[in-house]
Amino acid sequence: MKEYRQTRFAAPEGATEILLVRHGESRPATPDNPFPLVDGHGDPELHENGRQQAALVGARLKSHPIRAVYVSNLKRTHETAAPLCSHLGLEPRIDADLREVFLGEWEGGLFRIHAAQNHPAYLQMHEEQRWDAIPGAESWDTINARLTRALNRIHQAHPNELVAAFVHGGVIGHILAHATGAEPFAFNGADNGSINHIIMHDGRIRVRRFNDTTHLYDTIHSGAGQMT
Repeated sequence: MKEYRQTRFAAPEGATEILLVRHGESRPATPDNPFPLVDGHGDPELHENGRQQAALVGARLKSHPIRAVYVSNLKRTHETAAPLCSHLGLEPRIDADLREVFLGEWEGGLFRIHAAQNHPAYLQMHEEQRWDAIPGAESWDTINARLTRALNRIHQAHPNELVAAFVHGGVIGHILAHATGAEPFAFNGADNGSINHIIMHDGRIRVRRFNDTTHLYDTIHSGAGQMT
């Protein structure tokens, strides 16, 4: 009698598998030492803990058949991608549309400070699940438009390939919520250095993995995981 066994998932023909890697922990925000800005976005360097996370990400992924590495235009993604790029002999490809959510008047580290103080606009942001509760911050539609552009470019350039994209917590949260139809902030809070796995095919996104941190247990602590 013929048997019908369960089979493992296989990506459809022409699909692109994307590993969305959140950057490592960046340096602390302080009122007297704001983050430098790049096109209005806070651009801190990695904390020592973040550099350790970057090395562990590189070690975890170096044996994967990754054909390209993408980064945003912000320093912390470049620094996190560097160990993996060194292992694979690849140059990172910059896509500015992969940058973090724009936080308006709260850029430069103010977001973290106001979050720690439970600023009323921060509480409103979470209650209403929209970034633009912060003065001058991006709307859901604006974020969605640019991330859709970036993901479509990656998909068009890499059919039937695996790529890694080193991005940001707000970016990961938005992509996974959009893909699954979840509440806008349902996937916010991916840990620094976490690996998240999606598949692009025929204009649709399938989610395969969220917040994989098995390579990072020794680096995650109570102060980690803040946005931006």
